[in-house]
Amino acid sequence: MKYSFFTMALLFGLHSIPSFSQENKVVIDSIIEKDEKKLSLNLDVVSRYLWRGQCWGGDYVAIQPTIEYAVSSKLSLGFWATTNFKSDYFYPDGVSAYKGYQEIDFYVTYQITDFLQFQLWDYYWPSVSSVEGVDNTFFNYGSDGSKTVDAMLYFDFSEGYQFPFNATISTLVAGNDFRYDSNGENPKQNFTTYLELGYAFDFFQNIEISPVVGAVLNNKAAYYTYADYGKVSFTNFGITATKEFDLGNGISMPIALNYTHNGASKNTELFGKNFWIVTLSFSY
Repeated sequence: MKYSFFTMALLFGLHSIPSFSQENKVVIDSIIEKDEKKLSLNLDVVSRYLWRGQCWGGDYVAIQPTIEYAVSSKLSLGFWATTNFKSDYFYPDGVSAYKGYQEIDFYVTYQITDFLQFQLWDYYWPSVSSVEGVDNTFFNYGSDGSKTVDAMLYFDFSEGYQFPFNATISTLVAGNDFRYDSNGENPKQNFTTYLELGYAFDFFQNIEISPVVGAVLNNKAAYYTYADYGKVSFTNFGITATKEFDLGNGISMPIALNYTHNGASKNTELFGKNFWIVTLSFSY
């Protein structure tokens, strides 16, 4: 949510590790790999949690486990979570910025073609402590809830194509993504949409370099807190260097260094516009 797992990390959002979004951390495996291995496990240790240029939980280390099960060669079900283990919801100076942050996501992916995958994410981001006006009930998708549903198309041309591009089209289709009239009334679903384009290539000593650019198109619901609200906002200019080590017994350890610049013209004062993130991952 305010959040791609085996596809992009250190790191992914869900989801290879070219960016930090939950969604982009999902690895699109070949049909043969899916048949051979049904269950995939991943654990990321990140120096801070950044999603599409949005900083959630401040400058604190976060732990992010992922569990994914391949129902068939095309269909997978998954679980992703993050926590920085902080119990204070806001910083003590009273600024409107998250300190303690936790999130639990469930997702389903379906491989439409060899380069196109559909993803549906259910984001649950309850406050770490009780907050007036916020209802953390799991099935509350209303304007006072902590739930959002994200429908995505993920294009990946890295296998068997001349150019290793990838692209994400993400639209929030349900949950707490509402815009209001000038009086702060009459909430309407905003269908906030985010576009991202990435590229990946091998550099020195099998180090993968993954630049990415992402923009929010219609942020009138202010779902992307650290972005422009009234215009297209390029929140995610990033580049990631990843080196993967084989530890044997089916366990790999990718290590990644990421730099992200949030290009929004407003609302970036709390955490700044530039972020360096280190990610240590263990995958099985």
